[in-house]
Amino acid sequence: MIGIQDAATQLGVTMRTLRFYEDKGLISPQRVGTTRIYSRREIGRMQLILRGKRLGFSIREIKEFLDLYDVDPEHHEQVRALRTRVGDRISDLRKQKRAIEQTLDELLSIDRQAQAWLGGTPVKPVEEAPHD
Repeated sequence: MIGIQDAATQLGVTMRTLRFYEDKGLISPQRVGTTRIYSRREIGRMQLILRGKRLGFSIREIKEFLDLYDVDPEHHEQVRALRTRVGDRISDLRKQKRAIEQTLDELLSIDRQAQAWLGGTPVKPVEEAPHD
């Protein structure tokens, strides 16, 4: 059991961030008077929340995962829902990657054309990233 400042430091977030996720109903620290006390469970939930945000999931999606975790003791529904959302996220990221690669290719082509138009005057081009 730790206080909000120690929890924030341990998680690498601000106290405001912890209060935000509490307001959204994703964590529920215990209270001793007006002091918030974070258990290992709340710290673990925050780690999952932060990971979900890093992976691009919305607060609503993260809340659904956490709610399923509490309701389904064997976690089958949670894992099924997670796989569906992860699959959707992978698909979205692949589309974004293709769009970024297309944009980079087009910009590099424009840069080469501009350089040629200037009579071959060397211009330091942006390095091309290898495509996967």
